Amino acid sequence: MTLFFQLLVNGLIVGALYGVVAMSFVLIYKASRIVNFAQGEFLLIGAWTCWWLLTSWQLPFWIGFPITLAFMLVFGIVLQVVVLRPMIGEPIISVIMVTIGLSIFFQALMKWMFGVFAKPFPTIFASPTVNILGLDVQTVYVMSLVISLLIMAGFGWFFKYSRMGLAMRATAFDQQVAQSLGISVRHMFAMSWAISAMVSAVAGVTVGVVNGVSSALSFFGIKVFPAVILGGLDSVAGAVLGGLIVGVLENLAHYLDSQWLNWGNMYEIAPFYVLIVILMIKPYGLFGTKDIERV
Repeated sequence: MTLFFQLLVNGLIVGALYGVVAMSFVLIYKASRIVNFAQGEFLLIGAWTCWWLLTSWQLPFWIGFPITLAFMLVFGIVLQVVVLRPMIGEPIISVIMVTIGLSIFFQALMKWMFGVFAKPFPTIFASPTVNILGLDVQTVYVMSLVISLLIMAGFGWFFKYSRMGLAMRATAFDQQVAQSLGISVRHMFAMSWAISAMVSAVAGVTVGVVNGVSSALSFFGIKVFPAVILGGLDSVAGAVLGGLIVGVLENLAHYLDSQWLNWGNMYEIAPFYVLIVILMIKPYGLFGTKDIERV
């Protein structure tokens, strides 16, 4: 039972991280109706940037981490303006193929710059674990949980009260109407990619501190995709709930596999089983908007 509760707590913490990355998917989709298949590479670039600042420049984590977030914010804007803005008005499938191309390009670029082997982060916390109700939890996971909750609260405030958040919601609802109200749709697209890149970097650094930084980190973006589909591609609240469900589910699957099934790979594939089931039963997810087309 101790192992069960340990995995349950880890699942909730990792699920909150999944929820944050899932919100990044949703943010881009809501603004531009594009599924960004390079989301995992945003995690990878953020993790490598922070690792480089901490190891090459010997910066303390509390300085290197904010610099990483600022860099990813600018990176997201430049990427959208240079690569994706010329694709406005093109078929959606063409833009999606561009994001797949970006994914392959960034994978190769990171391998060329930093090599193919995992590299550990410098020691950040004096104590690697903290005791919570008798359970040992990674200190970086506790930090990521706090940051994830702050990001979720920030997203809620941003979309409900800030002028830019309201403008993004209007753009997601109807781009032509938003433009007629004086909202720059191009600026909203750029900011959605910038925020998405910055938030993804938080997850990338967290996972990198625990497991080391390598190209395998980009697979995290694909693992989050079932959470996005489960919650609904255009629902921020659904993304958070989907992330929590997938995080708990994969840890419980690991528990069942280690105790009874002994198949050896349930941790990795359980979320994708859920993805298939959800697509069969509720293709728009738990909170996704149903598109009704008259023929």
